[in-house]
Parts: sequence; structure tokens; C-alpha cells
Amino acid sequence: MSDTEEAVAVEQPVVKKGKTGKYRKEKPWDTDDIDHWKIEEFKPEDNKLSFTEESSFATLFPKYRENYLKEVWPHVTRALDKVGVACVLDLVEGSMTVKTTKKTYDPYIILKARDLIKLLARSVPFPQAVKVLDDGISSDIIKIGNVTRNKERFVKRRQRLLGPNGSTLKAIELLTKCYMMVQGNTVSAMGPYQGLKEIRRIVIDCMKNVHPIYHIKELMIKRELAKDPKLATESWDRFLPHFKKKNVKLNKKPKPDSKKKEYTPFPPAQTLSKIDKQLESGEYFLKDSEKKARDMAERKQKQQETTVKRKAEREKDFIAPKEPVQKKSKNTKE
Repeated sequence: MSDTEEAVAVEQPVVKKGKTGKYRKEKPWDTDDIDHWKIEEFKPEDNKLSFTEESSFATLFPKYRENYLKEVWPHVTRALDKVGVACVLDLVEGSMTVKTTKKTYDPYIILKARDLIKLLARSVPFPQAVKVLDDGISSDIIKIGNVTRNKERFVKRRQRLLGPNGSTLKAIELLTKCYMMVQGNTVSAMGPYQGLKEIRRIVIDCMKNVHPIYHIKELMIKRELAKDPKLATESWDRFLPHFKKKNVKLNKKPKPDSKKKEYTPFPPAQTLSKIDKQLESGEYFLKDSEKKARDMAERKQKQQETTVKRKAEREKDFIAPKEPVQKKSKNTKE
């Protein structure tokens, strides 16, 4: 019996794995405490060779930023030299340029430098704008000028982003962990990617007549829900507020009562054309010379009427006013 058992054990078919599990092997080095979304610092040792081509970006700045940029430009040059990027300030054309050099080792730093000069052009102060060179911090410039055509409506909705004494702006910055600045027709934002996404949604909805307070309430609820680890794998829709749109009806003028016309099977009479009208009046059969003579006569008649009116208006000033007649009193002695 032992021999037969061994034979059965040998003859058992081997279960083959499918194609999906062919390359799926255990990874003992991949543990739960590893943050896969962490951006590793790019060091000069990672890229020892210099770039073969030069990359450059340029942006224009408004006239009122010229004095500030002249004062701050030495600090900008110093900050970009540390990462191996050259910068040029052209006051004649009113432009700022950044470009790679032989010392540049990070291929993405030129895009960060481009964002830096864009933020400086949009009135962001240098101590804040230079933070965009750090890893994990990005920038977004949101255009709001073309959302609404009415200028008064645009100014009111833009003011909602600031709020009374800047309280709404401060609340948005605290909840999104981003820096935000409203300037002219743009909104400049700096911070982590998730926060920039929220700020763009808040700004665009605000310009479309959705008050920022609704988004602020939603972000506050999400922040509290994120603290609970039990809700990490559940949907938060039941906790978030759902606001209904209310269309405020304006006091429109009442329409006049349109009486229904009586039905007639006959179509309306055709309107007379220009030639038909000339045929009725007999003008169609007149010669060109007769038409010119008639037009001249009408013109002279109008001229005579206007001259008579003007003459009467001029003569008004020369007409003597009526003098008051003094009535004789009865008490006068003869």
C-alpha cells in the first residue's frame, strides 16, 4: 500500500499559475511604512554630466513692478545661482529671462525658475515666491478676467475671495495650506498640489457666483473626517453638505394681455413694394426732369419755412415788452 500511495502522490498534477500571477512576487523590502508619494531630493551626484542644450523662459512684467524688481534682483540672482540657473532682467523690454547653464544639474529646476519669475511679475513678494524652488511646492496662476463681462459684477465677486478684512482669504490659506494672492485679473497660488487643486475650484466657482463660504465649510468637514482612521476607506458624501441652487427671480414687468386673434383661412394682405407705391401715387410715370423739379420745389418750400421760423426767433429779442398800466387810485385829489 505504501508503494501505491507514493505513486499517487507523484502522479498529482501541478497547478499552473495564470499569466497575471507570473511576475507577481513577494517584495519583502516594500513595507507599509514607506511613503511612495514622497519626492526625493535631487542632488548633484544624481546627474554629474552637464546638459547638451540650453533651455530658457522669458516673461513680461508691468511697469509698476520695475522699481521693486530692481531692488530684489540681486537676491533673485543669488537664489538661482545656488541651483545653477542664470537670470537676466531687461528694463528696456520689460522682461525677465531664466536659462540653464553648465552648472545646472536638475532638469526640472528650469520650470521652477520659470514659475518664480511669473510669480514676481504677478506682484508676489520675493521671500514668498522663492519658496517655489523647493520640492513639493508648486504654483498656479488662475485667470479670472474672462469669466464675467460686467466689470461691476467682476469686482464684487473678486472681493468675495478676500472677504471682510481678508478673513475669507486667510481661511482658504489655512485649510488648503497654500499661499494665495488676488491681483488684477489673476489669482496667484503657491503650495502643495492638492491645495492648488482646491484653490482653483474655489476661485473659478466664486467667479461663477458660488460663494467661497460653501467650499470653506466643505473643507472644514473634510479636515475633521480625515482625523478618523475608520473613515479612511469609506465614502464621505453622507457627511458633506449638499447646497441647492436658488434662482432669485427679478421683478419683471407684467406682459400686456395679448388677445387671441380670430382665425381666418385667408392669408394677410401682401405689403406694397416701393414700385407699387410709386404706381399708386403716379410718381412711377414721371420723367427724371419732372422728378428733379418736384424735389427742388419741395426743398425750396422747406427752406422758406425754416427761414421764416429763424426770422421769428431773431425778432423775439427786439419786441418791446408790455409795460404795466398804472391804475388811478380813487383817493387822488383833483
